[in-house]
Amino acid sequence: MWKVVVLILICSPLASAEPSARLSAFVEGRYLEAVSLAEAEPSSDSLAFAARSLLAEAMSAETQVPSPTLAEDAERFARRALEADPQHIEGRLQLAIALSLRARPMSTQQARKSGYGTEAKKLAESVLDDDPDNFYAHGFLSVWHIEVVRRGGGLGAAVMGASVKKAKRHYQRAIAIDPEDASTHWQYARALAALNARKYREDIRTALEAAYAASCETQLESVMKARADFLKTALKEQTHREIETLAARML
Repeated sequence: MWKVVVLILICSPLASAEPSARLSAFVEGRYLEAVSLAEAEPSSDSLAFAARSLLAEAMSAETQVPSPTLAEDAERFARRALEADPQHIEGRLQLAIALSLRARPMSTQQARKSGYGTEAKKLAESVLDDDPDNFYAHGFLSVWHIEVVRRGGGLGAAVMGASVKKAKRHYQRAIAIDPEDASTHWQYARALAALNARKYREDIRTALEAAYAASCETQLESVMKARADFLKTALKEQTHREIETLAARML
């Protein structure tokens, strides 16, 4: 009946307590090196960091076709983090992203049977239960709602409790907390463009401009900014149907 959202929120907070070597590797886009460094210290924080790094590697691929192996490995790291600490916020966020990425290539029926969409939503909402102002959980859910509406239609959205109105509320909450995150603006714009490029044209344009204007602290944010610029150009030159097809393929 529907497929599950995929969202790049791997730019989650880079804590100052992170060891400098693996933090530097992540910021500079050396994600597999960051994973190796994190594995050397198998705490919940390190395991969640390894999951984030694997997802960043998958999502920053030039082909924008993420490796299923990377997503599976990220899921395993995130679940190990939660085995050690079931309430670990970063572990929950990265598991939600990993599950969404794993569901992306699935057929509608496979995605429904997997339960990944429901689990990802519950994980993100559980983070907000503990931390109502968690910027990254709000950003994740802003795209989750749009993607479920797009993939599932009216019936699927009703079953899953999804709506564009809820998506917009989560997005507005996220950017009120941090208006300078390129990834959040980009992903919201991309999701709306894939849903209905004509109806949401102004919202798409505004979010893309905000993404492109945002400052970048990591290599991954630079990738998001470049993708926002690419889609912004397409918005001027291509038909609405072409934009929807393009946005649906992008990450």
